[in-house]
Formats: sequence, C-alpha cells, structure tokens
Amino acid sequence: MTSCIFCNLAKEKGLHIAETKHLFAVYDRSPASPGHALIMPKRHIVTVFEMSKEESAELSEILNVVKKHIESKHKPKAYNIGSNNGKEAGQVIMHLHIHVIPRYKGGHGMQLLGKGEEE
Repeated sequence: MTSCIFCNLAKEKGLHIAETKHLFAVYDRSPASPGHALIMPKRHIVTVFEMSKEESAELSEILNVVKKHIESKHKPKAYNIGSNNGKEAGQVIMHLHIHVIPRYKGGHGMQLLGKGEEE
C-alpha cells in the first residue's frame, strides 16, 4: 500500500461519491462547509498542470456529478472551486485535489478554509 492517502482513497470505491475513468470524488474529511468534496485523479500527480488531456476532459463531467450529489443532500447558494498547486501555494497533500466547497450564506469570495459555515 502506498503512503499517499489520496492514492489509497482511489482504491476505496465505497467512499466515492462520483467516478470517471480517470478521476474520482469523495467528501472532505475536514470540511470547510457541509458537503465539501474533493475531486482527484486516480493516478498520482501533484498539480493541475500535470493532468492528461483525458483527465482534463473528464473534469467538467465529474464536477457536475459532484454538484448534483451535493445538492441532493444540501441546499448551497454558491460554490468555491479551486486547488493549491505546489507547497508555496499552500498545498499540503502532494496529490492533486480540487476542492468543491458549497457556500450557504452571504460569503465574500473565497472564505478561510477551516472556519466552517452553517447551512
């Protein structure tokens, strides 16, 4: 078993909320808000700039599936979608992951992660 938590999650199909041939999504274990999800490639890459054409092409598809999944359980008013690419950008786990963060009330752009938000 690899030491990369996200490589291991790629194999944990029971935790996936969405999946394509090259990507998968799970709920974040430390959510910034209810329904916070992560989309990541099944293969180990560090930044969005390393994505293959196939992975890039599937991103909009899985993003919409994740949005529908979140909306089936929560009623967000908006979303933040983004990723940190590299240590200096704040990336902590060196496996590409794209945050899909539902927002519920009067936010002001990208809010501080970890501050939480109620539905």
